[in-house]
Amino acid sequence: MIHFDCVPEPPDFDREVRQKGEDWLAKNPDKKRPRDLWSPFRKHLADGFQNLCGYSAMFEPIGTVDHYISCHQDRTKAYDWANYRFASAWINSSKRADDQILDPFEVGDEWFEVELLTFSLVPQIEKIPSSEIEKVKQTQQKLNNEVIVRQRREWYRTYADGEISLDGLEKKAPLVARAIRKRLIELT
Repeated sequence: MIHFDCVPEPPDFDREVRQKGEDWLAKNPDKKRPRDLWSPFRKHLADGFQNLCGYSAMFEPIGTVDHYISCHQDRTKAYDWANYRFASAWINSSKRADDQILDPFEVGDEWFEVELLTFSLVPQIEKIPSSEIEKVKQTQQKLNNEVIVRQRREWYRTYADGEISLDGLEKKAPLVARAIRKRLIELT
């Protein structure tokens, strides 16, 4: 994970999503899943995240609007722009309400590194506040699954095979690029 800045709320979000959504919630208190009014704003969210998944920190061409605090946990957050993160669909759908995953808006930018031998996400414990360690462990477990490790390995391969420059890799998989830069410095 890397740190992302909060994405400014689009000008028409309040009218098109928040107001209509709050009205929908009031009229449908028994519905489990709130009506999706947020998807038309996915592109704006993706732009704010530079088309990187907020959790894997890798290029995501499609992505979804993730409710950081799930609708099951707090329905009142369903139409709250500040609760949205851009995420890969499978990460979004695999998050459970009881998961304690770090917030991309609150994670420190240097809390994690990618280890180039295994392509695993490794926490930099000395840089992480002790109050966040449990979330760090759960986040590390979620983000070291086979799918994400394979993605990291593939981004590394595209660089190693000359298909993408290191500067280009920085835009598509910044943690992999940082690991390469660190290795290059160590070798000099």
